[in-house]
Amino acid sequence: MATPSFLRETAGGTLLAVKLQPRASKSEIGEALGEELKIKVTAPPVDAAANQALIELLAETLGCSRGKVELVRGHTSRHKTVMLHGFKPDEVRVKISG
Repeated sequence: MATPSFLRETAGGTLLAVKLQPRASKSEIGEALGEELKIKVTAPPVDAAANQALIELLAETLGCSRGKVELVRGHTSRHKTVMLHGFKPDEVRVKISG
């Protein structure tokens, strides 16, 4: 299966392009929206709470420590880039699709 456009392999791992929806009714990983993966979190976009919830959700889904999930771009935007250290795009695709 082809690698989705929201995943990009780099030397240190995989970059994941995310469109984050804060204040959702439940935290979940949604469908691909063009070049981004839609992710919903229950936390509000205040004091980086939504960013922290995003990192925790991805770490839990991938079965890794939070230290392997790093927000590299979009700290104050809904459009974010997350570095998943030590992961190949295919591993990430399999784990996020359930």
